[in-house]
Amino acid sequence: MTNIKETELLNALQERIKELTCLYSINDIAHQPDLDLNEVLSRVISVIPDAMQYPELADVRLMLDGRVYSTKPSVQSPKSLSCEIVVNYSPRGILEIFYQTSADHPQAPDFLPEEHSLIDAIAKQIALIHERKGAEENNAQLQDQLRHADRLATIGQLAAGIAHEINEPLATIMGFAQLIEEDDTINDQTRSDVKRILSSTLHAREIIRKLMLFSRQVPPRKTSVDLNKLINDGLYFLESRCERQGISIRRELDPDLPHLTADPNQLHQIMINLAVNAMQAMPDGGVLTLSTKEVQGNISFSVSDTGIGMTKDVMAKIFMPFYTTKDIDQGTGLGLSVVHGIVTSHNGTIDVQSEPGEGSRFTVVLGGEDA
Repeated sequence: MTNIKETELLNALQERIKELTCLYSINDIAHQPDLDLNEVLSRVISVIPDAMQYPELADVRLMLDGRVYSTKPSVQSPKSLSCEIVVNYSPRGILEIFYQTSADHPQAPDFLPEEHSLIDAIAKQIALIHERKGAEENNAQLQDQLRHADRLATIGQLAAGIAHEINEPLATIMGFAQLIEEDDTINDQTRSDVKRILSSTLHAREIIRKLMLFSRQVPPRKTSVDLNKLINDGLYFLESRCERQGISIRRELDPDLPHLTADPNQLHQIMINLAVNAMQAMPDGGVLTLSTKEVQGNISFSVSDTGIGMTKDVMAKIFMPFYTTKDIDQGTGLGLSVVHGIVTSHNGTIDVQSEPGEGSRFTVVLGGEDA
């Protein structure tokens, strides 16, 4: 009897050693810096069977955020043990352990109470791994975006400096062209060519003016703003790009819209950011609609598209700094947070309506001139 008792205690001790070894191995895998989340989870499930009472019969399947990790291509058995994976108080998946049958075990064995406790502990470890890896990846992404934002700021300063430098030779070209135009001895062809030079020079100056406006080199100031004119001026930059992308522009501007008191440079930035976002949401073309109207003494400005739309989860995060669903070469995640900041500083509101596949509509409401 004593030998039987000692054998049972020894077997129980060996099982606990296997379980502790498994948990230690999982912890070790989780802290390997060169592994991404998928590699970590694949390795984690590979060490779980060895912790079971019958390792040769045990198979593991982990389903997390729509991805499936398993020790075998097809895992199924009448005897299974499962535990939900909860990350940040939200169910995200499930961990399952199966006991298969074999020649020595024509019936799948039952799970020990300790194995129930083990799968609970492993599920919690997986949840912590998911949280930590997610935080690490977000932090790395944030650092990249911060560096990218710094480069954008430098480029903006360079662009402003270049614009100042270009203005001087343009002024010289325009001055000499005007002198030639005033010469009564030139023929009609030369006069026509000079008019083209003047027209092209004015066009170049207008581009520079709008570039300076967009880069906000003019000190912020609130003044009376004709929002309809500001929108039409802003579309100057975007019309040719929309045409290339197969996007048609629809203007629904209230002709009787009153002026409002605001910073025109910042309103221009709002309009450009929202319009560019809408264009990027329509990679296969579509309709970009800009509309204005007066609502109970306030001015409403909307930008809508017929693009890919957004889920509720994405909509909940779009105004967070550096959050973006775009590729790294398409966005910094700063545009909408800047828009939100400008709207807030003007005591306005911004509302978003969107459905996946149905497009999006951003509506900004600001006080009128007398508001």
